[in-house]
Amino acid sequence: MNKLLLLIFFIATNVFAQEGDEGLKTVFADSQVEGTVVIENLDGSKRYVYNQSRAYTKLAVASTFKIPNTLIGVDEHLVTGKSSVFEWDGKEHDIKAWNQNQTLASAFQVSCVWCYQDIAKKVGAEKYKAYIKAMHYGALPDQFDVQTFWLDGTLKLTAYEQVNFLKRLYHHELPFSDNAFHVLKDIMLAEKTENYSMYAKSGWARRVESPVGWYVGYVESRSGVWFFATNLAVKDAKHLSLRKAMTVRALRHVGAI
Repeated sequence: MNKLLLLIFFIATNVFAQEGDEGLKTVFADSQVEGTVVIENLDGSKRYVYNQSRAYTKLAVASTFKIPNTLIGVDEHLVTGKSSVFEWDGKEHDIKAWNQNQTLASAFQVSCVWCYQDIAKKVGAEKYKAYIKAMHYGALPDQFDVQTFWLDGTLKLTAYEQVNFLKRLYHHELPFSDNAFHVLKDIMLAEKTENYSMYAKSGWARRVESPVGWYVGYVESRSGVWFFATNLAVKDAKHLSLRKAMTVRALRHVGAI
């Protein structure tokens, strides 16, 4: 076996040896919620996976779509930066934080659906189909509801696909301007400590056949850059906090933070 084949064999076994990690099993066993997590470092030499069959299952992207939708909104000149304003029309929503004017930053942080639906109406179906295809971000049918396609199960991704998308995002390998990437990173910062910075987005598709709660993103830490995608079979709002909590615990377990 030549040196190249030995190197390929080492990398492959190093990656797959991490899948089914016992510590990750404990994270999920303790929560008693069905789900999966995929964690991968920048060069792909280390990957940690729990519940691989679910990691390959396509599920509604929910509000994780606000990541690419922000890029689209900036490059379509519908928002210009984190201080761009969405004016509330006075309609009451079940999430109180939505019932006020929003900035792009606050809309992203509280996952304000009506704010991003405002963007969606202005982008339109044809442009979305073009963007989705260019980003290799799932697929859209010929006919879909432009205001709900990311919530109603029309647009789906696997946890692996989420991680691959985030890697291309990190490397600016998506068809967007440098300004769009800058605006997104500015509002995507979810947590900053002495040891790491976490850029992330949550999501919850609750009115679909397979309800799912997401937490996806990446961390920049002393041990490098790590990408993650967690999804849980969340049917009750009381379990939503598990999305981030379990992700952080998994990242600590593998040494990412």
